[in-house]
Parts: sequence; structure tokens; C-alpha cells
Amino acid sequence: MLTAISIIFVLSYLAIALEHPLKISKSASALMGAGWLWTVYALLSGDVNQVDADLNRSLMGTAQIVFFLMGAMTIVEVVDAHEGFLAITSRIKTTRLSSLMWIVGFVTFFLSSILDNLTTTIVMVSLMKKLLDKREDRIYFAGIIVIAANAGGAWTPIGDVTTTMLWIGGQITTLSIMKSVFLASMVNLLVPLAITSRVLGSRPVVAPARKAGAEHLQSTNFERNLMLFLGLGILVGVPVFKTVTNLPPFMGILFGLGMLWMVGDLLHLKKEDGKKQHLTLVHALTRIDMSSIIFFIGILMAVAVLEHTHVLSSLAQWLDKTVGRLDIIVLIIGLASAVVDNVPLVAASMGMYKLAQYPTDSFLWEFVAYCAGTGGSILIIGSASGVAAMGLEKIDFFWYAKKIGGIALAGYLGGALVYVLQYRLFH
Repeated sequence: MLTAISIIFVLSYLAIALEHPLKISKSASALMGAGWLWTVYALLSGDVNQVDADLNRSLMGTAQIVFFLMGAMTIVEVVDAHEGFLAITSRIKTTRLSSLMWIVGFVTFFLSSILDNLTTTIVMVSLMKKLLDKREDRIYFAGIIVIAANAGGAWTPIGDVTTTMLWIGGQITTLSIMKSVFLASMVNLLVPLAITSRVLGSRPVVAPARKAGAEHLQSTNFERNLMLFLGLGILVGVPVFKTVTNLPPFMGILFGLGMLWMVGDLLHLKKEDGKKQHLTLVHALTRIDMSSIIFFIGILMAVAVLEHTHVLSSLAQWLDKTVGRLDIIVLIIGLASAVVDNVPLVAASMGMYKLAQYPTDSFLWEFVAYCAGTGGSILIIGSASGVAAMGLEKIDFFWYAKKIGGIALAGYLGGALVYVLQYRLFH
């Protein structure tokens, strides 16, 4: 059974990677892969009750992430419809792509540490559509945004789902992870920024032209600012909501979405239907990329089978016996997260290594937080932020691997080296 499951997953992954040559949607490949994996698991496991329990648990986890993704994407679309991002874009005056790259990189890095890498990627990639007219520039910036968002999410307990898992599980504490991983995460960003600055040189920023006849669709300054600050406030408030209520983040995002919906309806209450239709949350729901959401469902459900059949746990144990060195094992786990979702990899690591052997805030857990959080940037389907950017800008898998993968790997290795040196100096 394990051999069949491994082969199916590899073939599904290849189909996703070869989407353009095969002319088959990656969403279809992901759903087919998930369907085949669960079918094989159900037919060959011999334990119907266990498969049913595993499926329910996986569905619950996947639904929480998908609901959060849908809520965040809808909020961004509502803010965008009200031209709320003009409050940010109007303050960016640089005329060189290299300078803009540094600004966008740092904004994404710190915003991701406050929100999370997925939401931040959605916001920043959407923002680039307002700043850059050329698609080749936008997708290049999208790649750097993925790197910056993952780097920013790795050094706080709420910035990435894997650090949140480690935080909730007691493997890390808030102040320690922020103090220990910040410098490594910053290097993970600075290396790609330095490389891309040299590549971009003095190329100018080409801003998109305003569409003729779009003046009547503009919102007032009050409406733009209200929706921007309310939308970002909801996204920032989700971690606070989770901390106070202990409810999962998707409840916070849906709660906030309801508030945004109500405020929008009241804000445009006296407008004619034709003038307010494009500003409503109902219209925003039609603009979110359902194809990328379905792809996300397929990927998560497919990887869940690898987790339930202990393929990932077996891999971790094999690494422990074969490699032996903890720092090299964690580096490999980070590289593997570029191919396989980092959530089950971190979950497997948490199951393999016990707190009694590796206590809270030890080298293992902090290095896992960094490597698993940033290693996914090396391939575009290696992280939730990469998948979101892939859907929003229709980025080709091989284009990303060729143009962004190398500099992401350089940043990953640079940050890892900094963390190891820092740990040895201060411990």
C-alpha cells in the first residue's frame, strides 16, 4: 500500500509541475491525486473506521485553512474594489524597480510577522497590480513577495502555521523564537533582495494607466480609508481573536468578514444598485480565484494521506538513522518542505522528537521553525503563500524554479548558516 501511495503522490506532483506542457489544470491533477490516494488508502488499509476517522480529521483541518483563505481573499477584494490600496500606493514614489523591490520586501517581511504569510502575500500581490503594468515585473515581484512573506512568518508564533503549531505544542515560546530566529529570517530576505537589485539595475517602474471611464467607479476618500483600515484591522485582529477565545483563526476571519459585509451595506445604503454593485461583498466573492482554492484543497487532502499512512514519519526516522546530525536533518526537512507541505513535515518532527529529549526553545525546535517556514519558498508549490501567488498571477512552475528558486535557496542557506553560528556563539 505504501509503495502505491508514494507512486501516486509522485505522479500527481509531476502532473502539477508539468501543468503547461500537459495542458491539464493543476487543480484537476491535485484533485485526481487526492482522490486516488484516498481510494487506495480505503481499499487497502483494511480498517474502514480508521480511514473514516482520518478523513474526517483531514477534512476538518483542510476546511479551516480554506475558509481562512476564502475570507482573507474576499476582504482583500473588498478593499481593492473601494481602491483602498491607493492610501499605500500613493505614498510610494520611487521610479526604479530595484528601489521598489526593497520597499516591497521589507513591508512584506514585517507585515507577514504581524498577520501571516498567506494573507500578506494576497495583500501584497494584489497591491502590485496597482503599481506595475508589465506582467513580467509583477510575477518577478510576486516571487520576492513569497520569499519575504515566508521569511517574515518564520520568526513569530503567528506568522506561519508551522510556528503556530510549535507554539501551541509547547516546543517554542514567543519571545525566544522572535529573538533567536529574527536575524536568520532577515538574512533569508536580504540575500534575495541584494541579488535581484543587481539583476533589475536601473530599470524604471512602469505604472498601469488608469482605465478610461473608470472615474465614476471611484469611492470617496472616507470610503477608501474606512475599508482599508477596517479590512487590515480585521486581518491583524485574527491572531488576537485566537489568543483571547482559543477559537481557530478561520472563525476570526469569518467573524470579521461579517462585520465588513455589514459596514459595506450600511455605507452604501442610499446608493443606487447600479452604482454600488461593484463595491459589495457579494461581488467580491465572484472575483476570488476559486481554481487556486480547489487546488489548495486537493494538495492538502493528498498530503494528509502521506501523514495518516506514516510515510512522512518513516522518512523522518530514516533520516535520523542515516544522517545522524540534527542540523543536517533539519536542513533536509526544510528542503523537503519545498516539495511537500511543511505542516505534515513539522507534525512528523513533533511526533518523532519528544520534549523530554529536546525541551522547549532548544536548537531543534527553533531551527525547525526557521527551515520549515522558509524552505517552502524554493518551489512555488512549497508553501501556502506560493500557492496563493501562483493562483493570483498564474505563475508557471518552471518559471519560478528558474528565476526565483535559486535566489530563494541562497537566502535559505544563508539564514540557516547565520542561525547555526548565532546559536553556537550564544549557547
